Amino acid sequence: MKKYLGIDIGTTSLKAAVFDEKGNRLGLEKVDYTLDTNAETGFIEFDANTYVEMCKEVIERLTEKCGQITALSVDTQGETIIFADEEGKPLCPAIVWLDNRATAQADKIKEKFGNERVYSVCGQPEIIATWPAAKIMWLKENKPEIFAKTKKIFMLEDWILFGLTGAFVTEPTIQSSTIYLDITSKNWWSEMLDFIGITPSQLPNIKKSATVVGEYKGIKVVTGALDQIAGTIGVGVVDETRISEMTGTIMAICVMSKDIPAFDPKSIVPCHLHAMDGKYCLILWSATAGMALKWFKEQFCGELSFAQIDELAKNVPAGCEGMSMLPYFCGSTIPNYNPEATATFSGITLSHTKAHFARAIMEAVAFMLRQNLEYASAGEDCQLRITGGGASSPLWAGIKANVTVKTLNTVVESETACLGTAILAMVGDGAYATIEEAAEATVKVKDAYLPNGEDYEKAYKLFCELDEKLNSKE
Repeated sequence: MKKYLGIDIGTTSLKAAVFDEKGNRLGLEKVDYTLDTNAETGFIEFDANTYVEMCKEVIERLTEKCGQITALSVDTQGETIIFADEEGKPLCPAIVWLDNRATAQADKIKEKFGNERVYSVCGQPEIIATWPAAKIMWLKENKPEIFAKTKKIFMLEDWILFGLTGAFVTEPTIQSSTIYLDITSKNWWSEMLDFIGITPSQLPNIKKSATVVGEYKGIKVVTGALDQIAGTIGVGVVDETRISEMTGTIMAICVMSKDIPAFDPKSIVPCHLHAMDGKYCLILWSATAGMALKWFKEQFCGELSFAQIDELAKNVPAGCEGMSMLPYFCGSTIPNYNPEATATFSGITLSHTKAHFARAIMEAVAFMLRQNLEYASAGEDCQLRITGGGASSPLWAGIKANVTVKTLNTVVESETACLGTAILAMVGDGAYATIEEAAEATVKVKDAYLPNGEDYEKAYKLFCELDEKLNSKE
């Protein structure tokens, strides 16, 4: 039996899972780690070699547990960057994507190119300090002795592939937010490279996702994808009729597109290259989702489990009898970007109970989901594949189905990014001809939630009116 390993490297944890050709999970390992933060400088870094060592450790453990692995692939966070010499030895710690040291350099890039030009080439509507182009400029201006020795520049996925195989390669999805890759031609943007002071020879060779680039201890090593995109593959979103939605601490929505949407100066929705040829991925998010319900539980229902809160809230009628809520505990993002926005409960009367407040939060997150889908022009017939803690609540899933008037599906596999990355390994190995074919064969739907006719139109209108009144920068 062939076995495929998907490694998912997040901001503070690494997960690795082995699957058979049918998508059945055979083994799982997890490693937590702590980033190095400097209170004086605000720098956020991590030892580059440790990333590779963690990968080798989980490969060893899973090989012992599951037997010889046929092929593996890796998905990682975007924007974490490693500077190395000609031999590939790191010259300084990895600069983690969260690091904002390059604010001044981002401003210089914005002054030179402008948001619309960068979006037209790279699909990124903002020019911010976390983008690798700005970090490269920061190194050139602040650490010239390191910059002079830099001969190889890696994104984190590239670094893992190099550490396992010695191949200096990358794939387009992880480079989409560098703002020096042209996402239409899938080649380096020479004008940006000239401005930040590097050459194409310092950057990896670009390969498609799901391409074999070498071996590690007899295991084929295959190019992967950005973690968000791997997650969409792992829930079976392989065409425009499906959308992935994750309600965890935040809400993240990934919409596949054939085209790059027109530039909108009010939008902060990035357009990434997808792992599938000719496709793009729009990534929308809201800063608080499950976090809002967790806050409510901890402050007012500490004695109750989330399942018990569901039991309370399910007896409240749709629309919470006039109560509405804006869940902007950490500002709002899409479609109304306002980092100063705050959370609000409105329409409260003496008849409202703890159960109403709980359901109002669930409905508010569902309303945010509908706003995002409308903003992304999601088709009427599309269905959602939902994950995260919110997907474990039948009540919440049902509310979302009725609010959006769409079918929602949960999936059997909880480690969806690992499965999505393992799917890329399967395609690279030749077990399946395409990503679509592999996903259809391996992703298993668990439960379906269909609209049951519960009417949310009045409540949604009230939410939008409240949002328009209170969620404004002016």
